[in-house]
Amino acid sequence: MPIWTKTRAAVAAASTAAVVALAIPFVRDHEGLRTNAYLDPVGIPTICFGETLNVRMGDRKTVAECEEMLTPRLVGFLNEMRACTTVPLPPKTEAAFLSFTYNVGAGVYCKNMAVKRINKGNVEEACNALSLYVKAGVPRRTLPGLVRRRAEERQMCLEGLKE
Repeated sequence: MPIWTKTRAAVAAASTAAVVALAIPFVRDHEGLRTNAYLDPVGIPTICFGETLNVRMGDRKTVAECEEMLTPRLVGFLNEMRACTTVPLPPKTEAAFLSFTYNVGAGVYCKNMAVKRINKGNVEEACNALSLYVKAGVPRRTLPGLVRRRAEERQMCLEGLKE
């Protein structure tokens, strides 16, 4: 493998690690830890720090299992997010969008107005658009936890643009 390929891979891995490290405490705080499966506001079985993949009601996890699941899942979401983001983002800004993507799903991120604004180079407008995603459930209603989360994601996003 040529040295430039190894260097590029090392830089990408370091970038991923930095973004995930910024996102972990944010996601942990906003998702909270629940070791028994529960239904989220939309009715999706969820466990640990907001994990929904292959979760069934009645599932239980230890705190250690929850901790072990979070980083690889965030890396997966980040990779999906990067696949539809054409503009490089500062780590803190990207971490804010990673928190958002983990919460709403990569499919929603890749189709929403925020990523469209990012890809047009309007990253500040994209940060501001995060505040629009505060409704969930059936019927859809504004959730105070999402209002707080989106405000903090927006703040983190904008702070990243200043660094």
